Amino acid sequence: MIAPGTLIRHDLTTARPAPGGGMGMALVNILARLFMAAGGWKVAGDWPSDRKVVVTAAPHTSNWDGIWMLGAAGLWRVRLRYMGKKSLTQGPLGWFVKWTGCIPIDRSQANDVVSAMKANFAAVDNLVLVVPPEGTRDAVAKWKSGFYHIAVGAGVPITFAVMDYATRTVSLPATLWPSGDYAADLAIIQGFYAEAQGRNVAKFVMTGK
Repeated sequence: MIAPGTLIRHDLTTARPAPGGGMGMALVNILARLFMAAGGWKVAGDWPSDRKVVVTAAPHTSNWDGIWMLGAAGLWRVRLRYMGKKSLTQGPLGWFVKWTGCIPIDRSQANDVVSAMKANFAAVDNLVLVVPPEGTRDAVAKWKSGFYHIAVGAGVPITFAVMDYATRTVSLPATLWPSGDYAADLAIIQGFYAEAQGRNVAKFVMTGK
């Protein structure tokens, strides 16, 4: 067990994918290579060895962010999971939404999302949960803290995914095992995003930390 507060910086000169994944993931990797190359995007940093992790994905200023993030995940040979309204996984297309990686969250009741995600992490051997900490594509003064409390509650690290449209690179500069001091850890996390440029530049605001 790595000590809380440990920051592990990643080598950005390489971009080794996660091991294995089977034939299906091998096909996804090939398609992702073609897609990302066509868009002029690349990835930097080896995928960490942690089997369970919360990934912060920012800047998030456009619907394209999720598409490029999925392409990057294909290059790294990992399946991303994300939280979505339970209603999205119901109905005739509910199976497809689940297939894309959606973890249904019931927001119609006074449910604790952090507790629900803690249970999800405990129930499986592998879970890569990607969370846009801004919580919206619009400019925000403060990031939402849910990603952090989920990681603390589940006892998992936080890996930073930085989407920089200036260089068309999705990088993984570091992984942090949260200390429990949100303010202190947030300052560290946001420091890795300070120079990143979103698709809509004016919507990525790093004030109000």
